[in-house]
Amino acid sequence: MTSESKGTAQLTAAMILSGTLGVFVVESGASPFNVVFFRVLFGALALGGYVLARGWLRDHGFTPRTLGLAVLGGVFIVFNWVLLFESYENTSISVATVVYHTQPFYVVLLGALLFRERLTAAKVGWIALAFAGLILVSGVTPGDFTGGGSYLLGVGQALLAALLYGLSTLVTKRVTGVRPHLVALVQVLVGIPLLLPFADFGAMAGTGADWGWLVGLGFIHTGVMYVLMYAAYAQLPVSKIAVLAFVYPAVAMVMDWAVYGHHIGLVQALGVPLIVLASLKVTLAKQSPRTVMTRPSAPAPAPAPAAPQPR
Repeated sequence: MTSESKGTAQLTAAMILSGTLGVFVVESGASPFNVVFFRVLFGALALGGYVLARGWLRDHGFTPRTLGLAVLGGVFIVFNWVLLFESYENTSISVATVVYHTQPFYVVLLGALLFRERLTAAKVGWIALAFAGLILVSGVTPGDFTGGGSYLLGVGQALLAALLYGLSTLVTKRVTGVRPHLVALVQVLVGIPLLLPFADFGAMAGTGADWGWLVGLGFIHTGVMYVLMYAAYAQLPVSKIAVLAFVYPAVAMVMDWAVYGHHIGLVQALGVPLIVLASLKVTLAKQSPRTVMTRPSAPAPAPAPAAPQPR
């Protein structure tokens, strides 16, 4: 098996795991804050064990500046998870996931706004097309604005989650000379004290088999998935990473239908290819398709927008 074939298999597996995330969240029965708290707790154990086993803590490469950036990125990513999981409750896994997949456009817009990165007319056009698709996918009607329902709130939560993800990506992108596994470990460790005041441990009393879903979120969706993704990034060109990233929402929609009977309507479905096409155009415009991510034998930078942080 060639290096690229192996990377393709690894990233496909990681995206399939990512697509099952919503089911684990819903089946745990815990509140979004509790879910994220235990995800970062168990995720820190999984990633910490992996990093220790590889001996990467000795020469971690952090400076006070890059450690501070990693911490700030962790704040954004942790609250991004809380909002996304709340969105599952108010809309559905399918709608929340597709709306959330507008992250690349926030990265472009925030980069132009905060860091004066170049924003071309073509990118503006693709972003406009994507948000037209977003309007279709969201399924929001005029009645949602006047009815005070939770559906509109859920769509807004998914959009805000995507915005926080974009901020985390921009911040983490500036952490250089540090293995991405270490950056991810810092980010989940940050979530433990950050979410501790919001966690309701009393609500976990009597929780039995549901602990399995929470442990899975930490060890599978944070530990195993991160390791698979970062290994794949080191072996794949950006173009293939960008395409395989869409396995995630596709699997999430299938799982939502298979487990809960939820599906998006015909009009909503028309918006999905608009978001997919625009996302690929914007993502691939940033880097040459020949670009390959740094291999793990050298200190690797945090993933670029085309190789997004795990969900």
